[in-house]
Amino acid sequence: MATQGTEPQSPGRWKAFRSTPRLLSLTLLFLMNHRLLFACLAGFATAAPLAQAESAKPLRVLLVTGGCCHDYKEQHLILAEGLSSRANVEFTQAFNPDTTTKCTFDLYKNKDWAKDFDVVIHDECSADVTDPEYVGNIIAAHTNGLPAVNLHCAMHCYRWGNFHDPVTPGADNSHWYEMIGLQSNAHGPKEPIAITFVDAASPIVKGFQGWTTVNEELYNNISFLGAHALAKGKQTQTDKKTGTSKEVETVVAWTNEFGPKKTRIFSTTIGHMNDTVKDARYLDMVARGLLWATGHLTEDGKPAPGYEPKQK
Repeated sequence: MATQGTEPQSPGRWKAFRSTPRLLSLTLLFLMNHRLLFACLAGFATAAPLAQAESAKPLRVLLVTGGCCHDYKEQHLILAEGLSSRANVEFTQAFNPDTTTKCTFDLYKNKDWAKDFDVVIHDECSADVTDPEYVGNIIAAHTNGLPAVNLHCAMHCYRWGNFHDPVTPGADNSHWYEMIGLQSNAHGPKEPIAITFVDAASPIVKGFQGWTTVNEELYNNISFLGAHALAKGKQTQTDKKTGTSKEVETVVAWTNEFGPKKTRIFSTTIGHMNDTVKDARYLDMVARGLLWATGHLTEDGKPAPGYEPKQK
């Protein structure tokens, strides 16, 4: 007999009635747990890049400076300070105070000279160093995948044979130029150069505005060996004998992919004067070129996470 005020229930209906709160509780618990799981996963997804950024090791940069015709005593310091303020890098300096065109560096005599570095900045001026084995050690490192940044007089190094004419790809005197991606053998007077950027889509120069340098040397372009132009420079050059002037324009910054591993190479021929090397616009371009060469530059021209400059 039913209790007063309570509707008679069959055993099956009563079980269902009693299970409903429990089912709701379990459902809520399930949803809460899944929300917690999704929140955790989202947190992990956010934290992972941050953890990777925090754990990124500085790029190990070898900066090679020395040789003829430039103030390398100051420039190797300017470059190290300027690039360190723009990217997560640590420098090993190979500075030789020798001011001749026969300046050499002991580390290049070792076939394994590159094993401790992520990238090398060639800023030497060694035009009359022609030992094939010595130069071969340098080229081999880049053939095997070591990225490079080449600055100014690096374009006029390690040359022999008839380098005044375009070299033949594969010839014994072509390999340095093939690594660089462009052959140059001379430069104009020390006069201002108007810089314009010709590949606005490249992350190396994206957003950059043209500028005019202080007195600089405009390097010529003899032949292109894979170079992809980023910037051109225009200079007014006056013939001292005739007094006539002309406008000369050449490629002054470019990229190259060298060898079977398509090693990334960035080069610029400007950078003779200390005031140019100190220029924030120059340092910005070189820093981006270095990050691009090592695969740590984003499409919008920013350092990849972890490769921003370290706070001091």
